[in-house]
Amino acid sequence: MTEPIDVTTVAAGIARLAWGRDHSIEDVRRVVAAALDEHARVEAWVDPDDSTAQRMATWSGMHREGVMRGVTVDDEAVDRIVYARLSTDTPLDEPGGFRSLLNSFLPRKRAIGQMLIRDGAGRVLLCQLTYKKDWDLPGGVVEVGESPRVAVGREVEEELGLTIAAGDLVLTDWLPPWGGWDDAICLVFDGGEHDASLVERIVKQEREIRDARFCTPAEVEERATDFTARRVAAALLGATTGAATYTESGH
Repeated sequence: MTEPIDVTTVAAGIARLAWGRDHSIEDVRRVVAAALDEHARVEAWVDPDDSTAQRMATWSGMHREGVMRGVTVDDEAVDRIVYARLSTDTPLDEPGGFRSLLNSFLPRKRAIGQMLIRDGAGRVLLCQLTYKKDWDLPGGVVEVGESPRVAVGREVEEELGLTIAAGDLVLTDWLPPWGGWDDAICLVFDGGEHDASLVERIVKQEREIRDARFCTPAEVEERATDFTARRVAAALLGATTGAATYTESGH
């Protein structure tokens, strides 16, 4: 006989479920619905290595909220994925409710916006950053819900004090996981060609920018990492030909 799904009230208005391998998605869904009659929130802590339990939590209607690291379970520090459903969540049989559920667990990519700013001599504006030794194109991480085009203009204005409209997309560069970072997509927009005196108008954000200057291709290779140098070269090609390029780590 299958044991009943464990429902424990862990705080006011919060129930936590635990089920076994003999339970079905329908079993869990019924218990979630019943628990929400008496609680505002129903949650489950799922082992990151248990793909079956993750599917059951998802298709019973619980949203993936994130990973709790080093929580104590049975006197052992472990990681657990937190799934939860609220009494106020849109029902799953409504389009908005189902989309919201999918949105909670589908993969997400970090996006980075950068700007290719050139002078009349074919040099590229690079920034020396305070938090790493190598130089890079101006730009930064796209915020949640923000347009990458808007983001790169905002970053250039915040970090360099320059108001430059982002032009056409000249490069999409996929960055593989590296040095503690997850993978990301870097979008490089054309910032146009400017007089070399542009650097005299730069007002550096001291917290992030040590220096900024126009660099020749040889100086780019000397000051930037190899993958950044490849990205700059690919972006220049895209700007020159007028055709946006796709690369992976600059290749």
